[in-house]
Amino acid sequence: MSDISVFFTSYPAAFPWIAGLFGLAIGSFLNVAIYRLPVMLERKWRSQCQEILEPNKKKPDTAKRFDLVAPGSRCPHCGHAITALENIPVLSFLWLRGKCSACAKPISWRYPLVELLTGGLTAMVAWYFGYGITALAGIVLTWSLVALSFIDFDRQLLPDDITLPLLWAGLLLNVFAVFTPLSSAVIGAAGGYAFLWLVYQIFKLVTGKEGMGYGDFKLFAALGAWLGWQSLPLIILLSSLVGAIVGIAFILFFGRDRQLPIPFGPFLCVAGWVALLWGDTLTRYYLQFARLAP
Repeated sequence: MSDISVFFTSYPAAFPWIAGLFGLAIGSFLNVAIYRLPVMLERKWRSQCQEILEPNKKKPDTAKRFDLVAPGSRCPHCGHAITALENIPVLSFLWLRGKCSACAKPISWRYPLVELLTGGLTAMVAWYFGYGITALAGIVLTWSLVALSFIDFDRQLLPDDITLPLLWAGLLLNVFAVFTPLSSAVIGAAGGYAFLWLVYQIFKLVTGKEGMGYGDFKLFAALGAWLGWQSLPLIILLSSLVGAIVGIAFILFFGRDRQLPIPFGPFLCVAGWVALLWGDTLTRYYLQFARLAP
């Protein structure tokens, strides 16, 4: 047994706190990924289109590097380079009083919100599962769901760069039955994709419109791969319920146009995270309420 395992076994209450603090730092990174990953993908797609449409045109050699690491973070208003002391999760925002140190323009509350959300959810997963591979895997799933939620909310996009590795990771983990037997994970992945694909096709046939994107199919398949086919009914019910409530609230209280699409991915992510922690309990309560189980 490693020293780290001995420490967390001796002091189990320390694991959620340490995981939560680490989650704050990951939240800061997720802020970068949420903004930059869609831009990176857009640039990649433009480059691929150019290669097809203009195969003989040379690519410019002066293109600046733009990825999750470089360039460093800057103020969107004045271009001020964010220093290490100005990049401490949550604390820097409070120290700067929510303003850029160079131009005094406001810093979005979105940044500390994502950091606090990521840290809090990470701590909850660590507390629920305790130190071990299940908690570590659940934490990685949590980080992925946070990133996907905000990207889809901003861009109506669920990147394959996250959903597909997430799907394969779920299947590989469940080779060892970390969350569910492998057979349940495989059926969950196939069933999750097929169910939303079928809903999409029926909706398109009836209305002539696309009700959701293929990224939703892949995300639902990934959740099925992680949590098994038994979790799919709960996830789709919860996500539909939350989506309906949020959609009605947006129309009634914020005057949102009914024709404007509301991304479904964030609701799938919320429902998937709830199912990760309390799926079995909620399913049991539902079956008892419906008198389908003793």
